[in-house]
Amino acid sequence: MTTSEQLPIDRIRFVLVETTHTGNIGAVARAMKTMGLRRLHLVRPSRTPDAEAIARASGADDLLAAAPVHEDLLAAIADCRLVVGSSARARTIAWPELDPTEAARLMLAEAEQGPVALLLGRERSGLTNDELARCQYLVHIPTDPGFSSLNVAAAAQIFAYELRRVWREAGERPPIDTRDLATADAMEGFFVHLSQTLVAIGYADPQQSDKLSRRLRRLFFRARPDWTELNILRGILSAAQGRKSPDRFRRRTDAIGRQGPGDGSQGLD
Repeated sequence: MTTSEQLPIDRIRFVLVETTHTGNIGAVARAMKTMGLRRLHLVRPSRTPDAEAIARASGADDLLAAAPVHEDLLAAIADCRLVVGSSARARTIAWPELDPTEAARLMLAEAEQGPVALLLGRERSGLTNDELARCQYLVHIPTDPGFSSLNVAAAAQIFAYELRRVWREAGERPPIDTRDLATADAMEGFFVHLSQTLVAIGYADPQQSDKLSRRLRRLFFRARPDWTELNILRGILSAAQGRKSPDRFRRRTDAIGRQGPGDGSQGLD
């Protein structure tokens, strides 16, 4: 029998970034619990959950008690195979965007294979460009353009409701990608390596490469490499940095030739 820990909906976490008012943290916990979501993560809140948060949680204080508090965003999403960011504003560089229903379907499908995160930003300014650049997709709630201000707890309730509704209906979902996809922390390590390499080989100006960096993130997030593919890419970067000898394959071929046919050979996948 499948346990609740194995259900996809239990692998979806809501990540609140630098929340100012603890009451909003409690309200988000309540919104989540009413829809069967239990994974709440906090990144640098102005204050950890207090009496106001517990009061606004209205019985969801167990989610508050269990919520990890992280010093940086990457720590909160490190093991996630998919990260979706909530955004109310248009961005200079267009990012793949979903509506709440599409996001719920994708997140539930991806959660069949591993942890998934939904990022919710600050009350006043939302998520920064750098934080959104760590997301494979953005999700936008289509509010009235004349008054688009939406409280973070209200937004969380909409997302939680859509996740619950799609989960209950178990309707059409995107095809499940069963590959062993690289996690958020592995991708971040790759992007750091890529940036260093582009500077080292003279392709990128370290003072003016923000837009290039975001475009490359969008490219590789669209490709969504698995662990083997990411290791290949890291190896290419290391070679471009001169960490691998250009004649290493010739030396190996010479060694195999001295051993004779059939000795010491390796098959390639």
